[in-house]
Amino acid sequence: MILWELAQNERNEHYTQLEVANTARQFSFLLSLIEVATATQQQWLSERVIKALNYHAIACLHDYAGEYRPCVVELGKDEGDHHPPMPHSVPAQMEHFVHYVNSRWTKFDAPKLAAFVLWRLNHIHPFVNGNGRTARAAAYFVACLKLGGALPGKKTLPELLCDNRDDYVAALKVADRSQAKGARPDIGPLTTLISRLLEEQIETVNS
Repeated sequence: MILWELAQNERNEHYTQLEVANTARQFSFLLSLIEVATATQQQWLSERVIKALNYHAIACLHDYAGEYRPCVVELGKDEGDHHPPMPHSVPAQMEHFVHYVNSRWTKFDAPKLAAFVLWRLNHIHPFVNGNGRTARAAAYFVACLKLGGALPGKKTLPELLCDNRDDYVAALKVADRSQAKGARPDIGPLTTLISRLLEEQIETVNS
């Protein structure tokens, strides 16, 4: 069963119901990944982890859950004028992305590494759907591993990013536009946002 084929509308009540359930399962899986990776000192990012996070996000909603897309995708109208790479180049770009993240693991602090992961996954848009959910989950995975394990808080970074969508999308656009000009992607605004939201998450423990 693929609900998109049946409903052809992401606002369909059955689609929404399963999307909400998938998001909850994805987060539970994410916490388990963080716990196991921390306990076994497997502190790096892998394509397998990213694919698994996407699978949990869109299973039975869309084809190719947890697989790199075989088709062209476009961003939403409010998400900027960036055009994700053609599908044939996605595997190589993802391999390079993961290698870069792991090579910077000890050089970048948690907010900066999470910001790069969040931007680059959104930039490549490697899946047919659920790219934002997957990118936010992967960014949180990296941040937690860098900081020693799952972080406390009533609202977590992925949720807080959604709550601050305008700032989040604006920061992604800054990085996209600087990269499009041939410069290094400016992830400064996104790093600042993530740093603030991680602090906000921890502050919600006693609120």
